[in-house]
Amino acid sequence: MTASPPPAFTPPDPAFETKVRESFARQPFMATLGAALGAVVPGRVEVVLPFGEGVTQQHGFFHGGAIGAIADTAGGYAAFTLFPPNSTVLTVEYKINIMAPGKGERLIAVGEVTRSGRTLTIVRVDVYVQAGEARTHCATATQTLICLHGKSDARAEG
Repeated sequence: MTASPPPAFTPPDPAFETKVRESFARQPFMATLGAALGAVVPGRVEVVLPFGEGVTQQHGFFHGGAIGAIADTAGGYAAFTLFPPNSTVLTVEYKINIMAPGKGERLIAVGEVTRSGRTLTIVRVDVYVQAGEARTHCATATQTLICLHGKSDARAEG
């Protein structure tokens, strides 16, 4: 049995990539971790986290919290690519299964929208750890995100 290809989406905001990249740049937590945005296409976003001692646990693997953080971010921005202008995204819920140790040079979280609704969007995120040329599927998350219509994505002042 072959998996079906991800659905093709048409974003309602033609500036979706700029919107996502600018929003990501305003996230101090991603900068603290050392994460970077990779590919940004309608309904799909990648977040890459290079290995560093500051994102490891006691065995020297990537910490589960770091895996979860980039999964949450990749999924959130995958959803955000399909949101209209003058809206923002917030995570409602996510569940992650870590299936293999995060032992390698970098993590790559790939968020792909499963269903995009007016208010709620469902996303699947697969996280891979890369060591040399080998990639190992180390985690999968499912996520629910909410579109807040009429809200700025910029940080509130005050």
